[in-house]
Amino acid sequence: MADYQIINPYNGEQIEAYDFHSKEQVEQSIQALVAGRDIQQTTPAFERSGILMKLAQLILERKEDLARLICEETGKTISDSRIEIDRAYNTALSSAMEARNINGEALDSDAFPPMREKIGVVLWKPLGTVLCITPFNFPVNIAVHKIGPAFAAGNTILFKPGPQNKRSAELLVELCYQAGMEKSVLQMLIPDIEATSYAVSHREIQAINFTGGTAAANAIARNAGYKKMLFELGGNDPLIVMPDADLDAAVSATINQRFATAGQRCTAAKRLFVHSDVFDSFSNKLIIATSNLTVGDPMQDDTFIGPLIHTAAADEVEARIESAVKAGSRVLYGHKREGNILWPTILDSVPDDAELVAEETFGPVVPLRKFDDEAELISLINSSPFGLQAGVFTQNLALAKRLYNQLDVGLLAVNDGPGFRAEHFPFGGVKESGVGREGVSYAIREMSHQKTLVI
Repeated sequence: MADYQIINPYNGEQIEAYDFHSKEQVEQSIQALVAGRDIQQTTPAFERSGILMKLAQLILERKEDLARLICEETGKTISDSRIEIDRAYNTALSSAMEARNINGEALDSDAFPPMREKIGVVLWKPLGTVLCITPFNFPVNIAVHKIGPAFAAGNTILFKPGPQNKRSAELLVELCYQAGMEKSVLQMLIPDIEATSYAVSHREIQAINFTGGTAAANAIARNAGYKKMLFELGGNDPLIVMPDADLDAAVSATINQRFATAGQRCTAAKRLFVHSDVFDSFSNKLIIATSNLTVGDPMQDDTFIGPLIHTAAADEVEARIESAVKAGSRVLYGHKREGNILWPTILDSVPDDAELVAEETFGPVVPLRKFDDEAELISLINSSPFGLQAGVFTQNLALAKRLYNQLDVGLLAVNDGPGFRAEHFPFGGVKESGVGREGVSYAIREMSHQKTLVI
């Protein structure tokens, strides 16, 4: 029997079955990538840029094929999958542009005595070989966010996609090869846990760029040794609605940034803090908007919410909703399940210590939390072990600046939700939300080191 079966989350049909790669295959790939460093060293920046530009074009040309693979593998709706491919195009394009813009600096030694009449030339150089590990929910765009900057910086890349994403990852890698990346520069493997741990601890892996959960990140950190680590982990991201908010815009952000991808986003609006002055108006508008969403077959163009990734994920979210209801929460809308599909659910009066809000919940559920006091709001948000992103709807710039300064997050979006991301903006959080920053130019720096020449 095969090690892994790819199951369509919507209809339960098997898509493919395959065996994981072995430790021996990991070793072979790493040795090929070590040899490939010579290719990267002799490939000038403008050629790497051209390859990434070609990759962007190929991604756009194969948009529908990639989107359909994502939809079948993950249950993400076809419309949402197409948006992901548009973003992947932008990421590859940005990587191509930044490959030509990796600049250093010159330092004069006369800044401090004794004067030596020397100049220090500081340049960014590739680390060597980077292990890139991606999750199921954005299998193409997150992969390009890792492969693109790593390649632009001059590294070779060992790419490990999520096991559910084998087919979409294979197509992406084939497009990388078509664009001009050598096979000794990019290798894709899906090893088992033991073989992955072998790769993590391997002396010829200089950096690990990982997106996923904290448990896996902790295991990687224990095994990695002295490697550069770039971790984009979970989030329990708040969306704040103040009394002066544009309620329609806030509702739209809540719908798009919580229910899209069936709520399976690290930046999803997972905690809704609504001022008591507008709580009833906001909740009524949100219920009406939610009731108009189409739920069901993710391959249909008008479907907004499809299934969760697998039955265990749906079970966990459903159990958290049930637990919150038993603890006194009130269901305002939803709380219905069919197979791996959970209907969008809106709750209020959820206890602050309920698992639904105290932990990161990957599902289409909105817990509304009424508040009055700004200091209490900040304390509640900062009590989370996560600190990825936040959003606030308000016309009060002074309030927005106070929240920016006091909230423990990597980004605050004003009059937008915590799901805001632009491919060239820095992306990452604090506390258990990760280490380092993605966003193309920032990721290039993370996967490089500074080297100085004194003349």
